[in-house]
Amino acid sequence: MALASKYDSKATEDKWYDYWMKNNYFHSEVDDREPYTIVIPPPNVTGVLHMGHMLNNTIQDVLIRRARLKGFNACWVPGTDHASIATEAKVVNKLKEEGINKNDLTREQFLEHAWEWTHKHGGIILEQLKKLGASCDWERTAFTMDEDLSKSVIKVFVDLHNKGHVYRGYRMVNWDPQAKTTLSDEEVIHVEKEGKLFYLNYKIEGSTDVLTIATTRPETIFGDTAICINPNDERFTHLKGKKAIVPIANRVIPIIEDEYVDVEFGTGCLKVTPAHDENDKMLGDKHNLDVVDIFNDDATLNSNGLHYEGKDRFVARRDIVKELEELEVLVKTETHINKVGTSERTGAVIEPKLSDQWFLKMKELAQPALDAVLEKEVALVPEKFINTYRHWMENVRDWNISRQLWWGHQIPAYYYGDAKEDYVVAETKEDALKLAKEKSNNQDLKLEDLRQDPDALDTWFSSWLWPMSVFNGILEPDNKEINYYYPTNDLVTAPEILFFWVARMIIAGYEYRGEKPFNNVYLTGIVRDKQRRKMSKSLGNSPDPLMLIDKYGADGIRVGMLLSSPAGNDLMFDEDLCKQGSGFVNKIFNASRLILGWEVDENKDQPDYAKTAIDWYEAKFQKALVELEDHYSKYRMSDALMTTYKLIWDDFCSWFLEMIKPPYGEKIDGTTFKSAVSILENNLKVLHPFVPFISEEIWQNISERSTDEALIISKWPEQYDVNASIIEDFNKVTEVISGIRTIRKEKNISFKDTIEVKVINTEKLSDKYNSIIAKMGNLSSIETVNESVDGALSFRVKSNEYFIPMAGAIDVDAEIEKLKAELDYTEGFLKSVKKKLSNERFVNNAPEQVVAVEKKKQSEAEAKIETIKASLASLQ
Repeated sequence: MALASKYDSKATEDKWYDYWMKNNYFHSEVDDREPYTIVIPPPNVTGVLHMGHMLNNTIQDVLIRRARLKGFNACWVPGTDHASIATEAKVVNKLKEEGINKNDLTREQFLEHAWEWTHKHGGIILEQLKKLGASCDWERTAFTMDEDLSKSVIKVFVDLHNKGHVYRGYRMVNWDPQAKTTLSDEEVIHVEKEGKLFYLNYKIEGSTDVLTIATTRPETIFGDTAICINPNDERFTHLKGKKAIVPIANRVIPIIEDEYVDVEFGTGCLKVTPAHDENDKMLGDKHNLDVVDIFNDDATLNSNGLHYEGKDRFVARRDIVKELEELEVLVKTETHINKVGTSERTGAVIEPKLSDQWFLKMKELAQPALDAVLEKEVALVPEKFINTYRHWMENVRDWNISRQLWWGHQIPAYYYGDAKEDYVVAETKEDALKLAKEKSNNQDLKLEDLRQDPDALDTWFSSWLWPMSVFNGILEPDNKEINYYYPTNDLVTAPEILFFWVARMIIAGYEYRGEKPFNNVYLTGIVRDKQRRKMSKSLGNSPDPLMLIDKYGADGIRVGMLLSSPAGNDLMFDEDLCKQGSGFVNKIFNASRLILGWEVDENKDQPDYAKTAIDWYEAKFQKALVELEDHYSKYRMSDALMTTYKLIWDDFCSWFLEMIKPPYGEKIDGTTFKSAVSILENNLKVLHPFVPFISEEIWQNISERSTDEALIISKWPEQYDVNASIIEDFNKVTEVISGIRTIRKEKNISFKDTIEVKVINTEKLSDKYNSIIAKMGNLSSIETVNESVDGALSFRVKSNEYFIPMAGAIDVDAEIEKLKAELDYTEGFLKSVKKKLSNERFVNNAPEQVVAVEKKKQSEAEAKIETIKASLASLQ
């Protein structure tokens, strides 16, 4: 029953994590208990631990550890996401370093490299989570490209296609020229950037007239197929029915009329480029305009860009502007602020592009998921995100689910002819052949005649099935695990993937299970630095989480992360928080070491002060349990930690242990010691979710424990009714003790010397507390009196007045001289303040706050003078 002299976080963390893993405490199987299930937001297989992961997974671990202690069958499913764009980019770069071009490989060859990379790097982040203490059910670790999960994705695609929800369409999409793939609308981030507005003159055919157009993208003139004016704009009546000539290209295009044109923007004329703007495409369709695509997949100009062919779009822009100047076509440029679409994955500026893609109709599918949140069947925490969610779901657009990538789930569409409609959708190539024969009425078709669509599905199309697919609920919808663990309880994730992932999981849940995938969604804030900047590698403001763990210990980091992380609000991270967390862990360790180091005398009677202190702390503990229940139920994790922190630091360490501590050189009685250990064990239970390592270390050192008595699987403390009045009484007791200690300190009365206290007990404070007051104040006696005591220093607690007779305790004459000098100084100070306030010029001209400060000085000085005079009167 002894702890080491100093806490070693690294050795402790390694020891107990290995112990938990060895004894399989994290694993869950279906049984007759009530389940508590969390599925991890699967980090990218390319990822390494960052501060956002630290916050998110700390919160999940707190919830899952508490659920175990509460008696639930706790199951936390970990896993990773194959991250099509990010992983393919990593593999392509690796191949490039080896002198291999992806385009020189077959799909199968490339996938061999991708799997090799995944097997080598894919588990790094999960291993790092173990350092944090994450108690995931590692036996259930899933990967979105696992066989059953992959089959689930394909099955859902086929099902949605057969229901008419999935379709192939030629539409304007978001093209990422760096990743060379399309993106969904949700993967495009609109960033406000400063650019230029270029004013260009277009000649009117058969005339010397010109028409001035304003554009932010002069390179797109090669894709112009019309000029549009507003039919109600009298400035351009003379241009109706005429044609214009595109600069440099010298191509003749029609001038069309449409009320879509904003007469207030730019020059009131619009160049129409149907291949490179969604609104222009709608205009083009309406007016039967030509479509001229000017870009290659990497955003270099193609042959339609004439002598700029092969140049990057931004390089071409610079050179085109120069040529337009030389041709005297460029009239002027202006600074212009506009929102530029950028890729959420690569940061590249998005190009609108016309392309044949696969889409999922969302409006009908989204309705049950919208209703679920609005009706609070799925609770969003905090609720401020409900309106954001509703706006997105009510205005949801069809989801572009195809990606021009090889790493991912290949779309199960098979082409058997040259016409656009010559394809079938099936789970296997064999099934596709049967369907193709039926559809084409050609029984001679063979497997080799079928060409599978080369595109892969959007990564989110696999992760939206995550709460179901990890329990094989798509392939075997009535298996015992999906029926037991689904719906899950809590989802902890970041607000920025509310639409990418959360909304889509809810949609999928109602479509394939007819019910929600989780009860609650806890939306964390963003981890920011002290300057409120989002932590990122590019800014260099994000510390290495593993280095922090090494420096402060995992428990210290967990406390530091949660000290200021209210749901949905950003966390202003400061390394000092981790230092504070580490200090808290050491406080717990030292307090426990103190208790376990006491020598026990089983024959010694329990002192009154110890019995009363135990009653008080148990009342405080029960009050804290009620608060904790409330905080946890409302996902106020920071508040739950703070309640625990104050209970341990203030009530347990600063008061309780001091009150029961045996006098120096003496042993503690057996009854008090047993209660202290029992209280320590209960403290460790409420601490465990936040600081699992130090709590298990102390728990295991209290006594020999069998494997089924580990703290991680122990029982959460029971709530019961206590006499709450003892807490209110004790607030007065601690004030009395503080008052005595203050006087002793101010008057240099040694704490080794006993003194007496007299009290006018108007509050009727029970004398059962006297033993504690006497112990903590080192008093020889506490006597109740009916009137003030002469020659004594006094202080008040509520309406009780306490007196400390000074005879023999201090040098009265010296104290009187000291008080007189202080009185003279304070009266002089008051005089100078009053003089300043009597000056009307000062009062009338000085700022209001300056005058208020002087008035405060006056009132404080007057109060101090009264106190000094009272003290003098008691001594004279």
